[in-house]
Amino acid sequence: MTDAVRTFTVDAEDDGIRLDRWFKRHLPDTSFTTVAKWARTGQLRVDGARATPGDRIAAGQQLRVPPPEPVATHAKPQRQRVPLTPDQVSFASEMVIHRDPMALVLNKPPGLATQGGTKTHEHVDALLDAFADDEGARPKLVHRLDKDTSGALLVARTPRAAAFFAKTFSGRTAKKVYWALVVGVPSIDDGVVDLPIAKQPGTGGEKMHVDEENGQSARSRYRVIERAGNRAAWVELQPFTGRTHQLRVHMAAIGHPIVGDGKYGGPAAFLTGGISRKMHLHARRLRVDHPDGGQIDVQAELPHHFAESLTTLGFEQMLGDQMPLDEHVPETREDKKQRARAHAKTVRKERKGERRGRGAPAVAGKAAPSRGAAGKGPAGKRPGAGATTRGKPKAPSRPTKR
Repeated sequence: MTDAVRTFTVDAEDDGIRLDRWFKRHLPDTSFTTVAKWARTGQLRVDGARATPGDRIAAGQQLRVPPPEPVATHAKPQRQRVPLTPDQVSFASEMVIHRDPMALVLNKPPGLATQGGTKTHEHVDALLDAFADDEGARPKLVHRLDKDTSGALLVARTPRAAAFFAKTFSGRTAKKVYWALVVGVPSIDDGVVDLPIAKQPGTGGEKMHVDEENGQSARSRYRVIERAGNRAAWVELQPFTGRTHQLRVHMAAIGHPIVGDGKYGGPAAFLTGGISRKMHLHARRLRVDHPDGGQIDVQAELPHHFAESLTTLGFEQMLGDQMPLDEHVPETREDKKQRARAHAKTVRKERKGERRGRGAPAVAGKAAPSRGAAGKGPAGKRPGAGATTRGKPKAPSRPTKR
């Protein structure tokens, strides 16, 4: 083992990532605890300046890394991935509905989990080994779909694409359109459900519920595409926020649970007359900006049970694709606060970059906002404070008409 200090140059693929993520990618045997210790003692440097694990790095910067620390002989061996079978590789390839050097879009079938867990061994993340490159680097999930939800799932093929897509989804510029069958017919054909969501106590975090006092803001738009009398409706759904089980919780909250969603709709979520008991929630369309310019805009075909249910209820699939994409995403008070915090963070990063690049105090006139100013508007007031949020229903059972 060498005792020499190591120097690395940040590659273009790592532009914009956190320093601790760089170690996880390139020096996976170095623990976070070690990285934090190096940073705390001033041994870890970026372009000669002290750095912390949470700092963002840029392409071309020089990283000064101390010699690796001795590894204990009793260290637990790393778990090896089980190679995929030819059938698994074929199955993974069949899910692909879009492929380019930066991204894959998969049409995830219902019943397949996105990621693994204690009792979940078959999932999309494991199948991504089928798309690993010659050096073993594998694609990375950008977002998730519930196990019983089908449809378009975006996967990044490079670290740069992963960072770009993550920022796109967190900034809510990606457009996601879902189709669902719901029990009954909403009284408003085009509405917005604005109800905060939180983990339901006593469920171990496995179930969510509407919580007006402590929940996180959550907004969903729905539009009725077609109806089968008063029995059921085919709706288009667009989540304006990304809370766990958001669409399922919101539709159940206004009295129209998604067909097959017993978790939130109970026995009332199932229809008779030959309608499948599987979940009828499908990520139909995904539109997202591409790292190299342009956009990815794809549609995922319906799973067999969903398509069959549409036919049974007398619905014509072509009607759903004629709905125009809603380009306007209403901004909530929480959105404004988050935007203000992001702006303040950007200003701080720019000033930090100037100090590193010039080795001198930052240019006058570009002082970062004070701690109290981050996330606040004029006169120290929170953005949107005292204003009502457009489209918020008066009661959980009444969605807002658009």
